Amino acid sequence: MKSSNPVLSRLGQAAERERTTGYGAPVSGYDQPYPTAPGQYAAPPAVRPMTIDDVVVKTVTLLGITGISAIVAWNVIPDSLIGPAWIGAALIGLVMGLIISFSRMANPALVITYAVIEGVFVGMVSKFFQEIMGFQGIILQAVVATFGVFFLMAILYKSRVIRATPRFTKGLIAVMGGLFAVMLINLVLSLFGVNTGLRDNGPLGYIFSIVCITVAALSFILDFDQIEQGVRMGLPQRYSWTCAFGILVGLIWLYLEILQLLSYLQGGSRD
Repeated sequence: MKSSNPVLSRLGQAAERERTTGYGAPVSGYDQPYPTAPGQYAAPPAVRPMTIDDVVVKTVTLLGITGISAIVAWNVIPDSLIGPAWIGAALIGLVMGLIISFSRMANPALVITYAVIEGVFVGMVSKFFQEIMGFQGIILQAVVATFGVFFLMAILYKSRVIRATPRFTKGLIAVMGGLFAVMLINLVLSLFGVNTGLRDNGPLGYIFSIVCITVAALSFILDFDQIEQGVRMGLPQRYSWTCAFGILVGLIWLYLEILQLLSYLQGGSRD
């Protein structure tokens, strides 16, 4: 089955090259020929295909690394360096995220390094909102809300209430691209002192945050579909790191947007 996901298609092509060139050593349980057509047999796959359990384990691992990195950054980096650490980690994480996203090969070391960098970024943003801005309890609220939304989307996908149809996939990718473009333009304008109101505690800020949260939540549908298709295509086990990376990116984005919205709500209640 041909995938409508361009990233998955690239991974599938890379995985097929690995199998045809005999990448890796045979794994026990795959040392017998298997039928490809009536009366025909082919060589066994050289690597063990990934499973959903592999993705779950890798995702939990990356979340743990990100969390530990955030805690360390929170306690080690002084308040005076929150800004530089925040910006530095964001830029490095952006570059690494693009490299991982457009790479045709799964690179576990790069994905793990990304989780460490993003942990510093998340730690600095969280510390800014709770310690500098004084929004007490906002981190726990954002974490609970983030995982609540994630599990809700998993249930909706599992029950096929929301499906990653080709139209849904293309539309959501287009919307995500548009949102990131708007965010980038807003950031550049803010550097020149222009305030668009997208990140202010006002009607426009509320609407923009809700839109971002909705799109971030729907992005998990694409992740779940990528995992399901990857398992069906028989991608090698190490590609589970790439799938886990996609979920991590979505969780971090969703967490930051929920954190932003909660700051508006708490800020408004204190006025």
